Amino acid sequence: MAAYENKYWWSRDEVRLHYRDYAGPSDRPPILCIAGLTRNARDFSEVAARLAGQWRVITIDLRGRGESGYAKDPMSYVPLTYVQDVEALLGELGVDSYVAFGTSLGGIVTMLLAGTARERLAGVLLNDVGPEIETAGLSRIRTYVGKSNTWPTWMHAARAVMDGNSEVYPHYDIADWLAMAKRLYRLNSAGRIVLDYDMKIAEPFRVPGNEAGPDMWRALEGLKTIPTLVVRGATSDVLGAKTAARMIDQLPGAELVTVAGVGHTPTLNEPEVMAAIDRLLGKVIAEPVRA
Repeated sequence: MAAYENKYWWSRDEVRLHYRDYAGPSDRPPILCIAGLTRNARDFSEVAARLAGQWRVITIDLRGRGESGYAKDPMSYVPLTYVQDVEALLGELGVDSYVAFGTSLGGIVTMLLAGTARERLAGVLLNDVGPEIETAGLSRIRTYVGKSNTWPTWMHAARAVMDGNSEVYPHYDIADWLAMAKRLYRLNSAGRIVLDYDMKIAEPFRVPGNEAGPDMWRALEGLKTIPTLVVRGATSDVLGAKTAARMIDQLPGAELVTVAGVGHTPTLNEPEVMAAIDRLLGKVIAEPVRA
């Protein structure tokens, strides 16, 4: 795996937040990776390993996840607050141009960032998320988010992850499930394997209408002049095929890649997705940012 530095920044409400910083050239915009609802910076380890050196890659832990602090107010676990947190990091780093890779919730945050300062976005990848979230996906997510489990060994945790995700990744073997468990879970002080996020992130998520914030189709408009890649799992219950097609219609020049046999979400390590990421980054190099 590529080397990185663990670094931190502070939110407006004084939550200490964490990111991994993979070194890369200063003459290219950095790639900022934002993970999904219950996920963390580790989700992008393989993506960063492939791109680091050619690009600076910053993978963040949203508040309440991974090595970031937990919020005192659980109602701050909403997309608009995450946007403020990301903007605070960009300001601290002095970043005036960047590429955003957003998976699921991270994609919602990315679309909202386009609404606040789209002139800074040099390119965007939206991984299995769009302005409309399928009802089936929301219902499934509500069945597990915020529900704590503990396991005595990593193999127990891996089998639990397999039980909940076998339809999403039907081709996975036990080694894949173990690797996924180590991205999702951590070892606590009592020696138990536990989920690596604040269970209270579920509180605002359970309020109807809070999952995607404001009018996301309007937010998507902010990406019209920005090189954009939309990735969708063919069996996704979060990003529907019709929504993905409408996104491409609304974004001239955007590319849609559908990963066969995968649900929510693709890992971004699939060969067809890696090739599409390279095409996206090629456009970033070739095209100036247009406001």
